[in-house]
Amino acid sequence: MLHVKSIEEYNTLIQEGKVLVDFYANWCGPCRMLTPILEEIDEEGSFEGKILKVDVDNLPEIAQMYGIQTIPTLFVINKGNIEKRAQGYMPKDDMLKFLNK
Repeated sequence: MLHVKSIEEYNTLIQEGKVLVDFYANWCGPCRMLTPILEEIDEEGSFEGKILKVDVDNLPEIAQMYGIQTIPTLFVINKGNIEKRAQGYMPKDDMLKFLNK
């Protein structure tokens, strides 16, 4: 799982292939609950791409690009194109269904 540090890094990573982007904040309870699930999915290799975490407090310009107002917000992006989006916490089984449907 990669914690994105700049808009330039983000723009490069979303063009490289399939990524799951987790827009989160450290103070957000549902975001903190989602993190271990994403770490588990990443360690298991249950998602075919990279998992990126974007802290909306540190990189608000990325959240603004998409008009994100609710966190956590999740996007599956393939070569720069948003394929799926979801908002809020979801248990691991639901997350896997979201990623693999």
